[in-house]
Amino acid sequence: MTTDPVRPSDGELAILRVLWDRGPSTVRDVHADLAKGRDIGYTTVLKLLQIMVDKGLVTRDESARSHVYQAAQGEAPTQACLLRELMDKAFEGSAKSLVLRALTEAPTGAAELEEIQAFLDRLRKGRP
Repeated sequence: MTTDPVRPSDGELAILRVLWDRGPSTVRDVHADLAKGRDIGYTTVLKLLQIMVDKGLVTRDESARSHVYQAAQGEAPTQACLLRELMDKAFEGSAKSLVLRALTEAPTGAAELEEIQAFLDRLRKGRP
């Protein structure tokens, strides 16, 4: 039996994005990436990572002087969990409503629409 990943907070999700992009990283590495886009303290990042270890969102390798953190779950399962939650809460479980809203809320270029159409064609043929 598989369980859904723990739902990360917005701050935790920002850290997970860094870890998914960089791979295993120290607090200093994560802080440096996050500090490029916003004002965030080193100790805040450290505390969030400690909380995330307790929640099972990340693992910590303590074998080196600087602890190394790694995402415990991949990006796709986490996105799937968040998407299911959004779909259930905001769209009464309707994938159609979610997709139609997404396509009407943000500009979608021709190339992106072609990719979406190709994906839909594969789904119709039973090949996602």
